[in-house]
Amino acid sequence: MSTVNLPSGYILIEGYPAVEDYMHLRRASGLTPVNAQQAGAAVSGAWYGCYVAEAALPTRPVAMGRIIGDGGWYFIIADMAVLPEHQRRGLGDAILKALMERIRTHAAKGDAYVTLFADIPGRRLYEKNGFKEAMPREMGMDIVLKDVGTSGE
Repeated sequence: MSTVNLPSGYILIEGYPAVEDYMHLRRASGLTPVNAQQAGAAVSGAWYGCYVAEAALPTRPVAMGRIIGDGGWYFIIADMAVLPEHQRRGLGDAILKALMERIRTHAAKGDAYVTLFADIPGRRLYEKNGFKEAMPREMGMDIVLKDVGTSGE
């Protein structure tokens, strides 16, 4: 990960935050909160992930991102989150660049299709890194299914 530029005092760590940290990063950065079962499944089911911590507190993530994908050609950037007190320092940019580099170096040979959903504050970051709106060629769609799944028993 030496190709990623981070501000002084921060380190990039390959892997995923602990479930509690994952939940905190999502909630504190304004992403939809999830429960522990959802968080555990998210980190264990990802293709790749990384997070940023302060060098002085390497076990406390302050930013994260992950890739959901098949490892072949289809990848979704997800869970891009930076704690508010660490925003505007280039941490999100560093994570996105690390995620994209992982796809470039570890995906199957050929073209890779990379997608994401961008909230309004994140659009500038993604556009700066080459992402473009897919409309009118394609339209992103979603649905939230309420109260699904098992109780974890």
